[in-house]
Amino acid sequence: MVKPIYDITPFSLLDYPGKVAAILWFAGCNMRCGYCYNPEIVLGKGRHSFEEALDFLETRKALLDAVVLSGGECTLHKNLPAFAAAIKQKGYLVKLDTNGTHPELLEVLVGQGLADYVAVDFKAPASKYSQVTGTSHFDSFQRTLQVLVNSSLPFEVRTTVHSALLQQGDIEQMCQVLKEQNYTGNYYLQYALNNVVMLEELPDSVGRVQMDASRCINGIPIVERTLEAAAV
Repeated sequence: MVKPIYDITPFSLLDYPGKVAAILWFAGCNMRCGYCYNPEIVLGKGRHSFEEALDFLETRKALLDAVVLSGGECTLHKNLPAFAAAIKQKGYLVKLDTNGTHPELLEVLVGQGLADYVAVDFKAPASKYSQVTGTSHFDSFQRTLQVLVNSSLPFEVRTTVHSALLQQGDIEQMCQVLKEQNYTGNYYLQYALNNVVMLEELPDSVGRVQMDASRCINGIPIVERTLEAAAV
């Protein structure tokens, strides 16, 4: 039996705006971001099948509003639409956390009404994308962003900022990309955690991004927030 899910967080008030949710952490990722604080998920093997996760969700119907599909990278799994449909059939909202590397799968989820909220990670500007992620998926991210901008689906764009990898000028470039792609929502900056096990050894991240008095950069509204390590 295929077991794509590394672990399950049974209760969260932080991961789906305004909702009580469970988090399903999908094993594996097609990126190698040095600041990643979930190396055991990215490099690990799945421990729960879709069937086991659905059985768990059946027991939580009276307690939860939503299910967050996170990771790792959940869109690596081709059966994700069928799984999301099964979750929806149980009456749950579905939130997707994604690095944006599979716009074609996201388009299926959005088109079939299988996602209710999406958080997409904007890892780095094009000039640093390979350095930060170990991949060349910047064009896929841009296509993902266009799928979301052209839909009516609520979504957010977020960036994890580690000072050894991204500086002020990089964030300004990324805000310009969002502006050019007609993104109108908040841009969430999440400062990388220190004193945690990461995928690579990096120095402590220091400092914060500067913005204008209206808390904007290049006209894009910025919201800063603190990352929470996965409880797995």
